[in-house]
Parts: sequence; C-alpha cells; structure tokens
Amino acid sequence: MRRCGHSGCHDGSVHRELTPSTVGRPSANYALATLSEGAGRWLHTSGIGPVRPDGTVPDDLTDQAETVWATLLALLDEAGLAVGDIVSVTTYAVQGEDLSGDLGVIMSARDRALGGHRCASILVPVPALATPSWRMEIAVVAGGR
Repeated sequence: MRRCGHSGCHDGSVHRELTPSTVGRPSANYALATLSEGAGRWLHTSGIGPVRPDGTVPDDLTDQAETVWATLLALLDEAGLAVGDIVSVTTYAVQGEDLSGDLGVIMSARDRALGGHRCASILVPVPALATPSWRMEIAVVAGGR
C-alpha cells in the first residue's frame, strides 16, 4: 500500500498494487492491477501520439516513445499529478518487421519514464494507427488529489 506521493494530497488517498497469490505474476515490470481508494482527482488521457510541440513526428521509434512520454509527463504536471499517481498504461504499437525489438524499445521508454513506479500496463500490437506516421500511442489513467 502506498499513500499518494503528491504534495497536495491530504485526504489519505491510497494506490495499492494488487498481487493475490492465486494469480500468475506479470511478464515484465508492471503491476497487474492498481486499486485507488479515496482519490479525489482522476486523469484519463486519450491515446497520446508522438507529436512534438512543433507538430513534427520523429521517424525513429525510440524518439517517438520519448516524445509520447514527454507529453504524458507534461499532462500529469498540468493536472497537478505525478508519475506515482499513474494507475494504468495502455500502449498501442504498430506491428513492424521486428515486433519483439520494437516492443523492447517501447517498454524501455515506459520503464524510464515511470522511474521504478509500477502500475497496471498492457501493450497491444495493432496493424496500424489512425495517423500513418505514428508507430505507437499511449493512454494513461492517473488518480490523486
């Protein structure tokens, strides 16, 4: 159990990783589920694509992943929330020729951005996204006060 790490939380909000002994362990560095109790603020993002502030989209997958996470971190900051307030991450990745390599790049960027914070996470390979130059997009849910 972890109390909300945001400096504005005074209501005792708790985000708790659920790890029942009756289920299998995650296949990578994430929580299967996170329960938020007593949180007064929730952030639900749309699928965030790799669009830089100047409107360009990088070609390189690592740059796309870093761009997406920079946007997500800015949205969290704007909402008065922190990485530790993220309870769920949904990642959509376009299936390329080297899907396993691409997924490694995307998961590494996620892990760097989360800085050790564990939350529910799913990565969904897809044939394409709505914007052809995007190779990935991510949506998060975060809760806090």
